[in-house]
Amino acid sequence: MKAVIMAGGEGSRLKAVTGALPKPLVPMLGRPIMEHILLLLRQHGFTEVCAALRYRSGDVRNAFGDGRKLGMHIEYRVEDQPLGTAGGVKNCADFWAEDDFLVISGDAACDFDLNALMARHRESGSAATIALSRQAVPLRYGLAVTDGENRVRCFVEKPVWQRVVTDLVNTGIYVLSPRAMDYVPRGQPYDFARDLFPLLLERGETVLGLPMEGYWCDVGTPLSYYQCCVDALEGRLKLDIPPSFLPAAPEEEPTPPEDGAVTLECSCRSRAELMGALSELMLELDADYADGIRLNRDNFTLHISPLPNASALRIAVQAQDTEFARSLALSARDLARALDL
Repeated sequence: MKAVIMAGGEGSRLKAVTGALPKPLVPMLGRPIMEHILLLLRQHGFTEVCAALRYRSGDVRNAFGDGRKLGMHIEYRVEDQPLGTAGGVKNCADFWAEDDFLVISGDAACDFDLNALMARHRESGSAATIALSRQAVPLRYGLAVTDGENRVRCFVEKPVWQRVVTDLVNTGIYVLSPRAMDYVPRGQPYDFARDLFPLLLERGETVLGLPMEGYWCDVGTPLSYYQCCVDALEGRLKLDIPPSFLPAAPEEEPTPPEDGAVTLECSCRSRAELMGALSELMLELDADYADGIRLNRDNFTLHISPLPNASALRIAVQAQDTEFARSLALSARDLARALDL
């Protein structure tokens, strides 16, 4: 399957992060943003790619070459003058020829199922299919109003709150049929959202808007850039992150048994939450918190600590009277279970 990547942007709002780099080459957790997009395309069967370039096109070419290192075939088309989103893609017309093809930005953070998007487009026979994402604060984006059959009825571009009529935003990810691109003039500035899609609706063409499962963010500002990095590290955005950028798991040390102690284990929902509740109760008893919770008295020591490899607490009591130690350990376990409800 074929895909066109819109990768001509300078990223002026992101200059604090990009510096002189073209926006698609901004590193995100060990890889350029555009490389993450290429890996997403390859994952979903899009191995033939054409990149629409303008700003510092040579840097992008040098970064990815012909695509062989990624197991793909990559071509490039360079705009002599700014052609807008649709105009830049039209500049790649010889690449897609008579095939339906996918359009995606080279500077977005996304983990959509692109193969499913293509399949739905082909099944519908629509002129264009737009991937939509639900956004709680959609003011920065164009909105798409759809009917019960996912057909787009109208667009609202970057509204103020009084004009927000849906939470479905246009992600800039499209599947297009060649007949849709026939409406785009060659060599002239032309935009998908502002020009082409309203014209398709006016001409009676079907434009689908499909709400997608998964993560999408337009990496347009330093704040959104850093948020995407955090989301990827925390698993909300699924990226192929090099191991060196993954947070290292702390080494768990086995908890040695305490000599002469009566020891019990108590499973729980959240070790840290339960330890917090127990810590509050023991504050007035002058407990020591340097190593779990340790309560020292003349005739006994009570030690409560989280197990490193299971959601459970370890309760140990040392006392000269073994029966007393066992009774105290059982009472502490009953207390922990009551707090864990």
